[in-house]
Amino acid sequence: MDHEGDDGLRGRLVRVGVELVNAEGAQALTLREIARRAGVSHGAPRRHFPTHLDLLSAIARQGFAELADRVAAEDRETAGPRERIALLAGVYLDYAAARRGMYELMFRHDLLRSGRLGLRETSLPLFARLTGLVALVRPGADPAVVAGALWANLHGIAQLWHWGSLRLATGGDDPAPFLTAALDAHLGPAEPTR
Repeated sequence: MDHEGDDGLRGRLVRVGVELVNAEGAQALTLREIARRAGVSHGAPRRHFPTHLDLLSAIARQGFAELADRVAAEDRETAGPRERIALLAGVYLDYAAARRGMYELMFRHDLLRSGRLGLRETSLPLFARLTGLVALVRPGADPAVVAGALWANLHGIAQLWHWGSLRLATGGDDPAPFLTAALDAHLGPAEPTR
């Protein structure tokens, strides 16, 4: 008999899911496999997560929390807004490369659209940070539109780099020039350093 409290089992199921998605990708996240690895019956997750989507959303929330922590650790409020955007964009691309399965899970449209477990509320502060910085760099533009276009561009770079398409099409072996080009396209060229 498992005497672990409800919060303990709930947390364990999420931790196991995080470990599984990071090791094997989003496609490995079945209720049965998470339960097996957590050492509980395959019906046990349903006590805490009524649907598979609820459990996936709880796992994705951990991904957004980790990304937010990485952004907070790298963001330098003493730097200029464009430099801060470049730092955040670099963290985003690094996260996408290092946590491929989690990254794919975090941006699954069915999870975000469902709004389960406040997933949108977990992801929106990152976008708000980007939008606020864009407003400082491009004061005459709609900051949400520019930030959205930049984010879409970063997401595309992350996906196409992962699939190998950018390397194939351009012969490039480093995603950094694509990041620079995206920043220049959406924010204007960086001022030369003196």
